[in-house]
Amino acid sequence: MSARNRRLPRHRAWPLTTTDIHDCLGPHLDHVVDLRFLTGHDGGTIVLGAAWVAPHPRTYGVGIHPDMVGVRIDVLPVDAVERAAVRAVLRARALPQLHEWVARAIAADETWRLTPHQHCWRLSEEHLTHRDEA
Repeated sequence: MSARNRRLPRHRAWPLTTTDIHDCLGPHLDHVVDLRFLTGHDGGTIVLGAAWVAPHPRTYGVGIHPDMVGVRIDVLPVDAVERAAVRAVLRARALPQLHEWVARAIAADETWRLTPHQHCWRLSEEHLTHRDEA
């Protein structure tokens, strides 16, 4: 994202670019309905998130538009001085895992696809962990 369109304080930066995500997912990118570069609250140790947006919401009465059913990816900002190191770790380890998660989501059975799912990658002291979230 260009500095002109940053919307982030100067001491914060996104560790990945849209090109990184596009290169990682390749043809699976067609199933990504929303790629967000978050600017809000600090995500703590979360640096990358993926979610399956199901066609049915958890509450009754409000439906999900069919164009929004699919994969949503969130990139969270990190300290600008750590951006290069975080980017290297994410490109080497998290992006291949993201590719696998998206491929499994696309190939999942109907039961899995009818419920929302989230997966987060956390980076703490150069140790990357990932897991499904509730």
